[in-house]
Amino acid sequence: MSTAFKDQGDSSSGGASVPVPTGRKSGRKTSHLKLVPPTRQLRDELRIHCEEVARRLDKSCPLTKDQMESVARELLTRAGQSESYVGWTMVMLASAFYRDQVAATHPSRRLFLLPHCLKHAEGCPADYDEFGMNCKQCGACSIADFRTQAEEMGYKVLVAEGSPVVLKIIVSGYVDAIVGVACLNVLEKAIDKILLAGIPCMAVPLLSSDCRNTSVDEDWVSTMVLTQQHEPLIQQTRSYVHLLRAANDLFVGETYRRLVAPTRLPEILQDVTPEKLKPLDPIAATEALALDFVSRGGKYSRPFITLATYDALCGGQATSTHGAEVVAAYSDSILRTAVSIEMFHKASLVHDDIEDDDRFRYGHETMHRQFGLPCAINVGDYLIGLGYRMVSREIRELGAECAADILNLLANAHTRLSEGQGAELCWRDANDKRLTPLDALKVYALKTAPAFEAALLTGARLAGPIDEIQNSIRSFARNLGVAFQILNDLSDWEGDQHNKLTSGGDTLGGRPTVLWALALASLPTQQQNELLGLVNPECEFSDTQRIQQVEKLYRQAGVFDQAHRLIEKHEQRAREAILEIDCEPLQRLLTYLVDTVLMRSNPTSSDVVPLTAPALPIVAQTQS
Repeated sequence: MSTAFKDQGDSSSGGASVPVPTGRKSGRKTSHLKLVPPTRQLRDELRIHCEEVARRLDKSCPLTKDQMESVARELLTRAGQSESYVGWTMVMLASAFYRDQVAATHPSRRLFLLPHCLKHAEGCPADYDEFGMNCKQCGACSIADFRTQAEEMGYKVLVAEGSPVVLKIIVSGYVDAIVGVACLNVLEKAIDKILLAGIPCMAVPLLSSDCRNTSVDEDWVSTMVLTQQHEPLIQQTRSYVHLLRAANDLFVGETYRRLVAPTRLPEILQDVTPEKLKPLDPIAATEALALDFVSRGGKYSRPFITLATYDALCGGQATSTHGAEVVAAYSDSILRTAVSIEMFHKASLVHDDIEDDDRFRYGHETMHRQFGLPCAINVGDYLIGLGYRMVSREIRELGAECAADILNLLANAHTRLSEGQGAELCWRDANDKRLTPLDALKVYALKTAPAFEAALLTGARLAGPIDEIQNSIRSFARNLGVAFQILNDLSDWEGDQHNKLTSGGDTLGGRPTVLWALALASLPTQQQNELLGLVNPECEFSDTQRIQQVEKLYRQAGVFDQAHRLIEKHEQRAREAILEIDCEPLQRLLTYLVDTVLMRSNPTSSDVVPLTAPALPIVAQTQS
């Protein structure tokens, strides 16, 4: 392996390879694992056990979700307790794991998160705004008491639910650690989104998941808030927070302006509307629309992947204690290359929305709906050109060979994506709507995998030659992309506030999905014909009736469970590809991507399969 790919970072992890879980069924039901121990005595005993175990763990790297569950199960077995307390025990374990790092974070850099359901349900006078509940401190519930305690110490306090808003606050750079109260359902999502990124977090679970007038061990909350004084850091867990922030900051303020260097605009406009375009020079309008759309929304996961892959193959220093300084030293050439990935992604979204005639993107009307079809086509084309220019202008800094390789990687991904989209359009416009699962998966491999592959290989090429790892990365990206697209199919039936707001939109839009293909492969002939008739232009049913009938047939065919099994199959193959790569920081990153990209919040599979317990990072010299 090239020296560019050797771990040149510190050796705090002791040289142990990253555990890559295998065989986890993310689609299984977990409700039976989320009971709270019924007595305070039992909760105290289990909490002490969690603190004892956490003291023995190597804290140089965050625990995976599988590792946390494995430890929790073993702990409960030794304590002679039911597996039904697994979720609660995982929260206690994670809190103990990060206690020292929360203590080392100044209170002014901590977020205290409280749930709505602690309020008194009857007659609560609090108002709500975009950040959550504005408590009136009326004394009717414990929220005001907790809030007062935290604010006196300097905490930022938020009364809201869910991990997306918390992660957004973290990534925006306002806070560095979280302490909070929530039900186990919310905390499960927090583990997926927050703890896996290595963000210090402590929590006290509510005593029930009932969303009205619930309760909590109040002295635990006060102790968690009041006793966490600013103390010297003993050991810091590796974290992706600095890279997540860097990816977000690429598209904000002066950094964004410097990197994209607009040629037609004195400043980059935000939330561009047709009215805002009127005073502009007509030539500047395209640039204004394009740059605003790129910065308007999304998770910027692809620039993050590019930067994180580059970092991993250079030693993983951006995930260390001094990660902020490491990221701050990245050259504009590296940053612009990461931005180019997002330009291509956003261009594909504009064109995809046109081809599918989607109504919403990131909670706004789509580009073609708001500004017209010709304008949207042109903006997409402009973003493609801008993406290539972001790299081509850095030839001197990157080196001609490196720049040429990256442009070739991007061009290859771009053409494959277009081939996949073209195959989808051909199927959509055909009279025969039959589709095999294999053909659907081929379309997915072309449509979705290239974006992951381009981000990963571009980041790798920035670090050095990629000959020895590109096949493994391509296999990883292909399987992750396919699994992600199937997961996206499933989310289409649940609604998605960040993207498409219409449930069942893929069916109404005539797009080929693996769910459709699985149904046709599983249903008897009569039901197949019924399903095909529902997408016939002459179908007399309303959209709502069509969706209801399609869902009924999908459930009859068992396609949702089949889809989850396909996700598990491709997830397993992605994890196998990780094991082929001889670079611990990159293995860790790819494992993190699988765990977060393929997070499922609404499992439908009825299977409950024991986890394959991964090796645990125990500090051998510490005795219990």
